[in-house]
Amino acid sequence: MSDKPSESSAPSDVADDATGDGAARALRVEKIARNHILGALGVGLVPIPIVDVVGVVAINLDLIRSLSQEYGVPFQQDRGKAILTSLLGGLFPVAVGGTVISLLKFIPIIGQTTGAVALPVLAGAATYAVNQVFVRHYESGGSLVDLDPSKVKAFFRKQFGIGKKVVADLKDGKPSAAA
Repeated sequence: MSDKPSESSAPSDVADDATGDGAARALRVEKIARNHILGALGVGLVPIPIVDVVGVVAINLDLIRSLSQEYGVPFQQDRGKAILTSLLGGLFPVAVGGTVISLLKFIPIIGQTTGAVALPVLAGAATYAVNQVFVRHYESGGSLVDLDPSKVKAFFRKQFGIGKKVVADLKDGKPSAAA
């Protein structure tokens, strides 16, 4: 047996860096984004008020962790939470709307139906936008420490709008680029 590690046991980011194959990374990043967006859509359907909102925040934090790992960027949970809070706070009317929609689930039938339709879209669009911000930042060589939420808020809002269409396409089963 050889002591030399096989190529298949090398970390995927090391293999990509060695071959210059960014296409493989792009596919992995797209899969990460899609899985987290779908997770946010699912959590948005949770019939328990406020639990759905907390779940969406947790999914977005896991998205940041997964992207950090993919790009070899050290992940700091507290810093990730601070960035998320700042970005989502920039969508204050939407964030408040999401909480109100979550609370509407207390009203039988009408509130549950409204929450089941609106909150998943908001959750998925926000997750899409978070993904876009972090991918762009990490692709430019950034880290969690040097990401300034105030400088990416306009980009985040724009991506949130695009995310609504992406989420609608996902919900309808249409192929759509998640990343």
